[in-house]
Amino acid sequence: MDDLWRVCIKPTQTLREAMECINRTNKGIALVLDSEHRLLYTITDGDLRRALLHGLSLDMTVQEWVSRRTEQGNLHPITAPLGTSKADLLRLMQVDGLRHIPLLDDEGRVADLAYLRDLLAEPELLLSAVVMAGGASTRLRPLTADLPKPMLPVAGRPLIEHIVTQLREGGIQQVSITTHYKREAIIQHFGNGEKFGVKIDYLNEDHPLGTAGALGLMPRWNSTLLVINGDILARLNYRSILAFHQENKAVMTVAVRQYDLQVPYGVVETEGVIICRLSEKPTLRFFVNAGIYLLEPAVYHYFVPQHKLDMTDLITRLLAEKQRVVSFPISEYWLDVGGHADYQKAQVDFEHEEPH
Repeated sequence: MDDLWRVCIKPTQTLREAMECINRTNKGIALVLDSEHRLLYTITDGDLRRALLHGLSLDMTVQEWVSRRTEQGNLHPITAPLGTSKADLLRLMQVDGLRHIPLLDDEGRVADLAYLRDLLAEPELLLSAVVMAGGASTRLRPLTADLPKPMLPVAGRPLIEHIVTQLREGGIQQVSITTHYKREAIIQHFGNGEKFGVKIDYLNEDHPLGTAGALGLMPRWNSTLLVINGDILARLNYRSILAFHQENKAVMTVAVRQYDLQVPYGVVETEGVIICRLSEKPTLRFFVNAGIYLLEPAVYHYFVPQHKLDMTDLITRLLAEKQRVVSFPISEYWLDVGGHADYQKAQVDFEHEEPH
């Protein structure tokens, strides 16, 4: 019962608190209850990502979010009586494509939560990863004169080791690392990956192949592939990203991060010579590429061995061919260690423990 209440929140709590609840329990869902423990709504991780993409703030309350909803699934969630057999619960989940079903007692109160992962054997995370670590890292010179950027120490460990550790903790067992500049430092540190709890192989670029071209050195992958830049520090749930990717039937998912830019002037909007609106120092909001991607095997034929290709070019080609490319907004900790200020921030953030 204690585990059940960990996934429950009140309608007066915020979407941010709902996300913290989902991340803390790793169940992928939060149950919104009234004061009598009766179910009002459900919120999934995917719901929160879509809210971000629609420009909603995570600081709005659940009740405010509900007032803007048009989908009915969360507002009228499917439930089952406490004591429903596993076979019946599985059948309900398969028919409606669900991963969770709240179980109600005779008084209509939430008494338990049926979770697909509990009814079935825990599936292996069919996700291998590639860490892109071949760049020359000129922006961090002189620190990178003798070391590649991914090997720069952060809290006593190479930056890339933090990435590999998180991949392992996320259930990923096979990791490929692309290398070019000062590759020996990376290979000597990780070896075959055994002491880091993963299997590691290397994709060695004889010449720079862009931000995506090294993937053409791989044999064709047979399941979804996670690609992450070797200078990204983040705390993400890879099962959530994969679930979002699969739910949206995407051939490619691009993780994105909200970026705010304040214009230091009054912005004048015109129609011809007529001023129609003036905004004083407005804040413009964009989603920027977060350097984390999921790719389906169907994308493999876009890569040619030893030919340069950037991720932006790959995305452009997919869009031109009407392929389904979706965005996954992240609000969790994320840092692109691009320059000296970012590197110093990483040192501060990781001084005592990895940020959440």
